[in-house]
Amino acid sequence: MRARELINLPTADLKAKLDDAYRELFNLRFQKAQGNLADVNSIKRVRHDIARIKTVLRQRELAAQIAARRESEVKE
Repeated sequence: MRARELINLPTADLKAKLDDAYRELFNLRFQKAQGNLADVNSIKRVRHDIARIKTVLRQRELAAQIAARRESEVKE
């Protein structure tokens, strides 16, 4: 999953993807503990995906705060 793909998604979809990624990470860790994990790099890939999603969500949150602050300054 690329950051460019994530930027175009709505926030609700991003949060759903984040939940799915956390579930996938849990399952991968569980498989690793049991010794059934074939691709150990998949854990790293999912962790990076989680970081990308959280980064995009945080950027949107900060952009909303800046827009609200500018709006309140204009009203004053």
